[in-house]
Formats: sequence, C-alpha cells, structure tokens
Amino acid sequence: MSDPSASFELPVRVYIEDTDAGGIVFHAKYLHYMERARTEWVRSQGVGLRAGLEHNISYVVQKMNLHFRMPAKLDDQLLVTAELKAASRVWMGFRQCVYRADDRQLLCDADVRVACVALDTGKPRRLPENMQEILKNFV
Repeated sequence: MSDPSASFELPVRVYIEDTDAGGIVFHAKYLHYMERARTEWVRSQGVGLRAGLEHNISYVVQKMNLHFRMPAKLDDQLLVTAELKAASRVWMGFRQCVYRADDRQLLCDADVRVACVALDTGKPRRLPENMQEILKNFV
C-alpha cells in the first residue's frame, strides 16, 4: 500500500491519437488520463476492480469540476495525480492534477467525486468494506 500522505502519480506520454491537427491535446483526453490515475490509485491500495464487478460493484463519476490552464502537446511526458480528499459511505472525492513532467507546469486540475453504485441497477450503494478500511487511512 502506498503512503497515505502522498499524492499518487501516474506518468503518461502524449501520443498523436491524443491530439488535434495542431498537436494540442484534445480536452476530453484529460478525462482519460485522470480516469487512469484514479484506477491505478485504487490498484495501488490492493483493490482489484474486476473483483468489484463480480460483486455487483461499479464506480462512476458523479461530479467533476475542471480547470484547463495550459495545453499539453504531442510527445509531452505528463504526470497525472490522484489524491483522495474526502469520502462518505457511498463516494470518494479526489483532487487531480495534470503536470508537464519536465518542469512540473500545472496544465489542468480537477475536483472529482466518484460514487459507488450497484452495477445491475446503477443505484448508489455503500462502498465495500475493504475500501472503507482503506479510506480511513486517508481522510
């Protein structure tokens, strides 16, 4: 398990498929990068998402507030962070940032709320016990 006081970081390279004709990262790609970082944060805590699916558990973005500050460009190496800031019995709140790796320039930041839902109905459900235990170390 990672250090609870540290922000999780995921390195990401910008590929041509991520950009528009001018080599600038398309705005929706930042959502992909942040999703990957949150997923890897969960994995780093020892929680397998496939196991959750087998138990009728899914996680969905309920709310997101983004601020695009500077563009990322083709071939940039990025660092995408995920830091748990708050949690309840049914959701987790993350602060996420996308930095250019070489100079730590902040390119985009977001506050993201991820809700736990029953996979079959889409209705809110309590976070699994193992996730609730993990969250105690962070908030």
